Amino acid sequence: MPPVTHDIDTPTGRNGDVAGASMVFIMRLLLALSALLTLSIAPGDLGNASTQGALAWMVFSAYLAHSMTLLVAARRHGNPFWHGKLVYWLDLGWYGLMVYCSGGSNSFFFPFFFFVILTASFQWGFDEGARITLASSLVLALATWLADQSANQANLLLRTTFLLALGYMISYWGGLGLTQRHRLNLLRRVSQLSNPRFGVDQTIASMLQQTGRFYHASNCLLLMRGGADELWQLHSATPDKVTLSHLSDAAAAPLLAFAPKTLVQYAGALHPRLPRTIEARQREVSQSRWEALPPAQLVHLIDLLDASSFISVPLPLRKGQGRLYVVSGAERLTRGDAAFLHQLATQFFPVIENIILLDRLASDAAFRERQKIARDLHDSTIQPYIGLRHGISAIRQSVQTEHPSAAELDKLLDMTSQVITDMRAFAKTVREGVARQETELLVALRRQAKQVQEFYGLSISIEAAEDFRLSDRLAAEVFQIVNEGMSNIRKHTRARAGRIHLKNVDDQLHIRIENETPEGPPAQFLPGSIAERTTALGGTIEISQTAQGATTVHIAIPV
Repeated sequence: MPPVTHDIDTPTGRNGDVAGASMVFIMRLLLALSALLTLSIAPGDLGNASTQGALAWMVFSAYLAHSMTLLVAARRHGNPFWHGKLVYWLDLGWYGLMVYCSGGSNSFFFPFFFFVILTASFQWGFDEGARITLASSLVLALATWLADQSANQANLLLRTTFLLALGYMISYWGGLGLTQRHRLNLLRRVSQLSNPRFGVDQTIASMLQQTGRFYHASNCLLLMRGGADELWQLHSATPDKVTLSHLSDAAAAPLLAFAPKTLVQYAGALHPRLPRTIEARQREVSQSRWEALPPAQLVHLIDLLDASSFISVPLPLRKGQGRLYVVSGAERLTRGDAAFLHQLATQFFPVIENIILLDRLASDAAFRERQKIARDLHDSTIQPYIGLRHGISAIRQSVQTEHPSAAELDKLLDMTSQVITDMRAFAKTVREGVARQETELLVALRRQAKQVQEFYGLSISIEAAEDFRLSDRLAAEVFQIVNEGMSNIRKHTRARAGRIHLKNVDDQLHIRIENETPEGPPAQFLPGSIAERTTALGGTIEISQTAQGATTVHIAIPV
């Protein structure tokens, strides 16, 4: 069975290895030079080339110019085709013309077809290589027949068969090599996703999206739980979004219809009239032989998944159980795809268990730290404020109501009372750890902005995109960054209005802190505390001026 090539973006672009592309252009130019030299050295040995000399010289010279143009364009990164499929099909036409002009069945140049088959196969995989191989055989036969209709048919058949057989082998191994490179690239990307700071759910979601793109899947499903007394967690990743839901044993039962240690592969019929082309196989993890699986057992599951093809593997968890599904509506997934998915799960999910353990340890440590911070906050901050309020209250009682300072003292007394109330609420939040979800984060930020407006007359709006999301690990740091931004606007500018916007773009959290500048454009600056926190989170910070004269601090943090 030919290898199935799965596309995945690479660091060097969609067409992969730039150095390899440059080498192909150089080899094309070398072939063109050798063909032209052969034509000039031994024109009498090229069959009909003596009678079609003008056409032969024109074709070979034009191909040399074509190859040189492609090489120069590639070196300057301005080639409009840039090693694309069209270049190979153009080569196919050139080689057909060379065979025609050089005697047909006696042509020295039919091996040139192997160059285009090899480059197409190793660049685009088996499918493109097989198409080029078939087209090369047809072009060779047609060019030979047009050049000499009395050509030796046995010789033509042998050449065509040789080209087909060797071309198929080249396409097979080229597609296999390309698939292996893509698989290694996926394993590398998945390994990079295993960052405890992102949290378990975010890491799993990213892994499912990467896997879905690799297999061109319509859906990736991950069903897992940590213990028999827990609900099942179902992660579903489509090309558009990732969702998480909780299922009971009865609801999860259809996805657990297979033995716990079994790999499963299913591919529907190629056509309704070809029911024998249905593939349904299963294999134990500890074995290498696949066994037939009655398709009738999969009818309910196929209808549930709405799949024309799917693969499923068990999760290699030390504690707990689960299964991973890759569902496709167009691609025909193979047993090799199932085996690689099991290899991917074997590498990824032990890391997930380690992240869960680290997350639990970090949560316990954070709980103890919150208890300490809450006590310190009460002793070092709230108590002095309470003393300040008692002092202001004593002064107020000694002042007559008609005194000019009475109103200001009442205002200070209300302000200290409100600050004490808010700080007690904040201390409770720190101690119990209940304000770390994204909705609570926005509530806390808007509460802070309201206080800034009441105390200092500075209006700051807090805005967030509809799809804004944030893990609880980052919520506390983001709160401090935004709070410091509001404080900087108050202390270092004369602005009476500001705006803070939060959104997620391309797996990054973008924070934009903007304020008006009535005093004119400020000198270049970098907010130290914000920059330190952003750098510690692996993010970047930029300062810019808008067309309306406002100052903007733009922060990007990977999530």
